Amino acid sequence: MTITELVKKYDPENQFEVLKNSYQQIEYAKNNQYDLAGIDTSKIKNIIVSGLGGSAISGDLMVNFLQNEIALPMQVNRNYSLPNYANESTLLLASSYSGNTEETISVLNEALKRKCQIICLTTGGTVKEIADREKLPTVILQKGFQPRYSLGLSFFSLLKVLQTLRLVTTSQEIIDKTILLWKKRGEEFSTENNYSFQVAEKLVGFLPVIYSTADLTSSVGNRFKCQINENSKMHAFHNAFPELNHNEIIGWETYDERVAKLKAVFIEEVTTHSQIKKRFTITSELLTKAGVEIISLSSAEASFQERLLDLIYLTDWISYYLAIQRGKDPSEIEYIHLLKKRLAE
Repeated sequence: MTITELVKKYDPENQFEVLKNSYQQIEYAKNNQYDLAGIDTSKIKNIIVSGLGGSAISGDLMVNFLQNEIALPMQVNRNYSLPNYANESTLLLASSYSGNTEETISVLNEALKRKCQIICLTTGGTVKEIADREKLPTVILQKGFQPRYSLGLSFFSLLKVLQTLRLVTTSQEIIDKTILLWKKRGEEFSTENNYSFQVAEKLVGFLPVIYSTADLTSSVGNRFKCQINENSKMHAFHNAFPELNHNEIIGWETYDERVAKLKAVFIEEVTTHSQIKKRFTITSELLTKAGVEIISLSSAEASFQERLLDLIYLTDWISYYLAIQRGKDPSEIEYIHLLKKRLAE
């Protein structure tokens, strides 16, 4: 079947067009106006991005993206409570696309008690109600997307917050370049038998084991794993160098495809430490010897930040095509809805 036929048959909510037009989310975030005048940056000693799922991944990506730029400790919090150090010197970025994520609401209420400086990023819901009541600075995100399909909105809105507060020096140029890059890639990945479609085709019938580099491309690896879970309706696993060479590598000694059919996906980056490049090479040799096929993903864009955003967009497309090639609706998340319903009882 052609891509057009697969999309028509298995993608009733047309996430294909959402993905293709993701660059427009960046444009929205770039042009969105909001008031952060209530934040005293002179008191900020650490930053916490609190969220779950698609509303948290922008924080993971930001930590990698700003690794050589931000001077403050930055942590992503995925829980009902804050770490003990959070106080009036903490900038809390409460990220919930729906505004009704119960863990984020719990953290937001705790942050108010601890007198954290708070900015909310949401489309509405309870988070906005609390923000309005407490007169908290709020970034209103564009409605109409599933959270995991709104990375352009969440990431670039978060980046604009940090730029507005002058906590980072990222120029407008990288944003404009990414708009053009994602627009170009959206066109490329929409064509028949394109590269992302071909990679997805190689993964049909296998469980992906994704390997990235800690503190460099780990956000891409984790995002890819989660997108395969939600979009493609299948298990995937992620780990990062160098830690995986201290434990997980041993598991490959007894690899047997009769037990589990696995393929390895390497997320590669040219600025990776030379010793970790060696680890990629040696691990590749060991996996190949065990009979495991390795798919290597990389980007040739000019800067690290561009390459990071190029890779995360590529892997989103791969997970989408893996879904429809397997005959799965890339929008459906039945078990998540069931879980939320049971939790609310």
